Amino acid sequence: MADRLDYGEGTDAQQFVFLLPEYLKDTSKKMKTGLMFVKLVNPCSGEGALYLFSMCLQQLFEIKLFKEKHHSWFINQSVQSGGLLYFATPIDPLFLLLHYLIKADKEGKFQPLDQVVVDDMFPNCILLLKLPELEKLLQHVTEEKEIDKKKYYKYSREKTLKWLGKKVNQTMAALKTSNINVGARVQSNAFFSSHQISSDKEEDYICYAHGLISDYIPKELNDDLSKYLKLPEPSASLPKPPSKVAAQRQKRNK
Repeated sequence: MADRLDYGEGTDAQQFVFLLPEYLKDTSKKMKTGLMFVKLVNPCSGEGALYLFSMCLQQLFEIKLFKEKHHSWFINQSVQSGGLLYFATPIDPLFLLLHYLIKADKEGKFQPLDQVVVDDMFPNCILLLKLPELEKLLQHVTEEKEIDKKKYYKYSREKTLKWLGKKVNQTMAALKTSNINVGARVQSNAFFSSHQISSDKEEDYICYAHGLISDYIPKELNDDLSKYLKLPEPSASLPKPPSKVAAQRQKRNK
């Protein structure tokens, strides 16, 4: 059996927490909750990774494993033993779509989306085409044209870098709003409120936010983004961005 936690009361934000991998085999529970675990391509590594698709919300979530020994967890009104937690947090599907758009761009032509998002290794990628406001999302990273009432798309590097730049700025704003310190004196596996130590430089925030976004894009595009943002060469003094699981752990400990 698995349990779920919903966060962001009064908002559309949700987070699912699964305690046991047996949930993956429980067909009745999947039908009841409208949740489907699928294996899709990781946009950074190009390898397979586990994601969660909500058929009710028509939303995509990434799955992160959080493992600790000798722990129990308070979930809703029950106590669950075991140190494994599977966190499911919303992810922008455009990151995954970029993988296919960049790959298709090697042909150098406009193509219909159902011919772009095709993957023999991860056939469930077709679920990405069922997500709402898909055409609106694609405007951020593609050029498009319409022929005989059918739309064709082509990857746009310029639009994509502009969109990623906005993502970095949004991440920076969230870090500052949450009083997250990202300075060189902070270890990569810890968060501290800004009142605990001196303020960070703007450059630290940019580099840190870029590091978080880099987990969702291929290396070549990440290098282009670094140049687009005019970032300095990597320095050992800059902290490595923590995983989202580490962030969730810190929030729970506050």
